[in-house]
Amino acid sequence: MSGLRRRLARIRFRLLAFNVLLVFLPVAGMLFLDTHERQLLANQERSMVEQGQVLAAALSGRGPLREDDVRHTLLQLRQRSEARIRVVDASGRVLADTTRRGPARRPEPDTGDAYGAGAGEPWLYRLGSAPFRLYRRFFRAPEPPHGSADVYASGGPLLGREVRAALAGHYGAATRISSGGQRSVTLYSAVPVFDAHGPAGAVLVSQSTWRILQALYRLRLDVLRVFLATLAAAVVLSLLVSRTIARPLVRLRNQAEDALDATGHLRGRFEAPERADEIGDLARSLERLRARLEAHIRGVETFASDVSHEFKNPLASIRTASEMLAEVDEPAQRKRFASVVGREVARMERMLTAVRELSRLDAGAALDERESVELGALVRGVVEAHLLRGGAGVRLSDHPERLPVCVCPEPVTRALENLIDNAAGFTPTDGVVEVTLDREGDEARVRVLDRGPGVRAEHRERIFERFFSDRPDPRARDTHAGLGLPIARAVTESEGGRVSAHARDGGGAVFELRLPIAPDTPTR
Repeated sequence: MSGLRRRLARIRFRLLAFNVLLVFLPVAGMLFLDTHERQLLANQERSMVEQGQVLAAALSGRGPLREDDVRHTLLQLRQRSEARIRVVDASGRVLADTTRRGPARRPEPDTGDAYGAGAGEPWLYRLGSAPFRLYRRFFRAPEPPHGSADVYASGGPLLGREVRAALAGHYGAATRISSGGQRSVTLYSAVPVFDAHGPAGAVLVSQSTWRILQALYRLRLDVLRVFLATLAAAVVLSLLVSRTIARPLVRLRNQAEDALDATGHLRGRFEAPERADEIGDLARSLERLRARLEAHIRGVETFASDVSHEFKNPLASIRTASEMLAEVDEPAQRKRFASVVGREVARMERMLTAVRELSRLDAGAALDERESVELGALVRGVVEAHLLRGGAGVRLSDHPERLPVCVCPEPVTRALENLIDNAAGFTPTDGVVEVTLDREGDEARVRVLDRGPGVRAEHRERIFERFFSDRPDPRARDTHAGLGLPIARAVTESEGGRVSAHARDGGGAVFELRLPIAPDTPTR
């Protein structure tokens, strides 16, 4: 059952159900034709009553009904009426009949109606009307059986129940099955004719519903053709939509399931067809996501390889110094090897701290909640802390403008420290690192300037790569693992900013850190 439920939940089945549901609107129209039929019958009966009332009014008040007078009046009315009109006296004897004043109207051939199948009905009509016949048979309210119109075929007095009601002074109506083998019915309306003493006779108006049923038959057949045409169009449209929507989605699903192999490595790719619709956009977005994920995985693997390589050197030094420490007895030698072990352990601790921080930044873990801080105060605190640690001289330029930024203070502080420490490491002993702070557009800009050897043009982006170092002194690798600038860039980008390096006029390097100004801050 769950498999069937899953199949029914597919998009192709939903589209087919939706389209087929729309084409059932013509079916509702066919059901509405019953209401339309009742309205037409009511209008026909009303027209018959009005004709009978007009003739009854013309004959009333003249005294006893005379056959010549009645025929003359009826002859004048006959040309404007499609119904059969008969006038009877108080005994039910026919005084005048519109069918006796000229050739009688022959019944038109009956080719079927909404109530039963005939031999001459097209197979399409029989097929389409079968459900409605069953519906009427089981759900329609029962109706009393109709009599036959042959009751008036004997030529004797007309004393049907509607005529008797009219001769008693009331309006009478009846419905009978039409003569001649037709499946239509004939409506009868009887209106009394009065003289000074009471009812003197009646006007009997009768008309078959054959024309109405024929019109409804043609209308139902047209609606059925429309229904079948729209049903076929809905099926074709559903198949087309399924081919252009469902199948590409299934293909994307299969590609997503095959994107990883058993070892967790990416394989294959998402085919990005040249489609301008949403599925094409989805395929291209998935391919970009796959490419970014592949680059990220490659970066993680490279980072792990670099970390392993960087740890080999201090571990090798520690192992060598430990072995030598066990073999020598001189205090000076033992002290030197112990110093090497302590220095390399401290180096590994710094590397572990930097690696842990980079890993947290790569994972997108926020170190602190963002808050609105004054960037000038933050930079001033970093500069003062650097001077208290006995670092190289750092001079902070005046910045009277207030520059609030919405950041996590601790990571940004670490990024600023890394930039200043990097500049101090390249600055001569008698040199000064200059730090400026200003605003450029919607960004706050911190510039760290040194007078060191500068950064070669081909290395201005590589210096932000992990474990890359471009220091002239190879011994500087003992204290600088090449992670300070990558951490500064990762922190700044996580805060919506950016870091870049440039050459300084007159020699040296310039590192720029830009952060967006907090919203609702006025511009000077």
